Amino acid sequence: MCGIVALIGSREAAPQLLEGLRHLEYRGYDSAGIATVALAAGATGGGQLHCLKAEGKLINLTARYEALGAPGQCGIGHTRWATHGKPEERNAHPHLDGSGRLAVVQNGIIENHRSLREELQAEGVTFLSDTDTEVIPHLIARRLGLLQAADQATDAALLLRAVQDVLPLLQGAYALAVVWAEVPSGLVVARKQAPLLIGLGEGEFLCASDTPALAGFTRTILPMEDGEVALLTPLGIELYDAQGARVQRSPSLLSGTEHVADKRSFRHFMLKEIHEQPETAALWVARHLPEDGPLPSPEGLSLVALPLDEEVYENVERIQILACGTSRHAAQVGAHLLEQLAGIPTSVYYASEFRYSPPPLVPHMLTIGVTQSGETADTLAALAMEQERRQLMADPAFAPKLLGITNRPESSLGRLVPHLLDIGAGIEVGVAATKTFLGQLLAFYGLAVAFAERRGHGSGGPDPQRLRALVAELRGLPALLQQLVESHDQRCADLAHLFAETQDVIFLGRGINYPIAMEGALKLKEISYIHAEGYPAGEMKHGPIALLDARVPVVSIAVPGTVFEKVLSNAQEAKARDAQLIGVAPACPDTEQLFDLLLPLPEVDELLSPLLTVIPMQLLSYHIAAHRGLDVDQPRNLAKSVTVE
Repeated sequence: MCGIVALIGSREAAPQLLEGLRHLEYRGYDSAGIATVALAAGATGGGQLHCLKAEGKLINLTARYEALGAPGQCGIGHTRWATHGKPEERNAHPHLDGSGRLAVVQNGIIENHRSLREELQAEGVTFLSDTDTEVIPHLIARRLGLLQAADQATDAALLLRAVQDVLPLLQGAYALAVVWAEVPSGLVVARKQAPLLIGLGEGEFLCASDTPALAGFTRTILPMEDGEVALLTPLGIELYDAQGARVQRSPSLLSGTEHVADKRSFRHFMLKEIHEQPETAALWVARHLPEDGPLPSPEGLSLVALPLDEEVYENVERIQILACGTSRHAAQVGAHLLEQLAGIPTSVYYASEFRYSPPPLVPHMLTIGVTQSGETADTLAALAMEQERRQLMADPAFAPKLLGITNRPESSLGRLVPHLLDIGAGIEVGVAATKTFLGQLLAFYGLAVAFAERRGHGSGGPDPQRLRALVAELRGLPALLQQLVESHDQRCADLAHLFAETQDVIFLGRGINYPIAMEGALKLKEISYIHAEGYPAGEMKHGPIALLDARVPVVSIAVPGTVFEKVLSNAQEAKARDAQLIGVAPACPDTEQLFDLLLPLPEVDELLSPLLTVIPMQLLSYHIAAHRGLDVDQPRNLAKSVTVE
């Protein structure tokens, strides 16, 4: 959610901090700030702290910096997404101690902040914000005072010791960075259940919440592990674990090539990313579907090439999928595929609910966590809990088997689970997921085909001939997506004005397209702020039909297959209540006669249809929001990476 950058080196820090924050804008935020430490004039030891904060977008902070300056070669920066306290300047980070000489930025939530605040207030501390973070600088300052009173030298090691002593007092999740005016040549960073990476440059180090902030700085990174604390100085990195023991670990290289966001000629990143989906599909096909037919595998010939060990597939009798938001909708499509193609009973859980009411343990279970960022706090915590409770079981049949699906293999998810599918969609700036959703769907198609091949037709898998036909259609997906995006972009733009006064929209789908109806509703809610809900089409008459009248448009997904006629019948019920009916369906006499407006689709196998039906949903939501003049890429109250519970 929030974004952290911290820099120490030989260059002026503020411009680098602002640039790093600019690359983190996509995460969502409502205020921003920086703090730098410069040597005081004529001083050989301590320095001077400069802190600038501004409500709103980063351009406001940049203007303040240009007017006031913030000298120093050491500094920290932050983009805040409000949790505790309104999005006002006084609640923006960095937060200072009472002397104004120590500054902290933090992501996450300090759950026991209220009791800590009361304790500090009893000691005479005055708080200037409503945030949970502000307790941290006061706690560190208090500890520094005690350490200094014990005649310890005032240096970077003292700041490190003070932070290490304070961290056990904090309950919750956090990533934080600390600077102190007494130590202009050192800063301390720490993480617990929130992402933080250290980038290694030439004679300088940049710490950040996410890889885009490192763009143009370095591709050599040292991801911090849970509970670790690091002291950064121009001389190097000192890394310590939660027990205070020194840690030695080699850095790694960022995977992938696209870490710099470029809008090109598009009006918004979201529109660009919708248009990139044919390329996303083409890259997936090139990686995972061999052009010249099946490849040899331990099980014989394989239609799909996934970078997974065979142990992932062995002895799997059930699958459970943990995800949130858009990732959960992809998981629901995945569950349908795994059940219908591979014959494996599959359940999908909200990760946030799974954490507090997990189902009973059953043997031979594969657990899949889906998160585009690889940093979704609820999903990571649910996976860790599942791993821990299964490790306590003596029976090998209950041993944990965890797989992750993500767009960021270098993320916390990649370090948590032993098996990973990288969807390889490239950086996605728009908060509302589009091409990463498609990438997640494709990962599930590949996984379902791989399981189906291994189980065979006699064990619940499909007819091999149909499986080959599906794979052949998947190879043609990029061309179909290109056709859809090009033909529907202007069509959806032309429809957008019809929603100028709309307040409620219903999305209908059945079978494998019910999750797409929910995804369409979510996209519209996220970026246009129109209330929308996705329902199984057959459930309309069990309550939601009471909402319908001429003011409530209904978007209905109808594709040829097992439920085509049923969906048309359900849509007819909506039309009889005067609802304006928009169809996402192939053009044919039935659909052209029924729907008031038609967003036509090419005909494909019903199991592949979600890969196509989602495109008109995305474009319609985008153009409605753009027509309303809204901030499509950074919708209010939302964050790209939800790193707090």
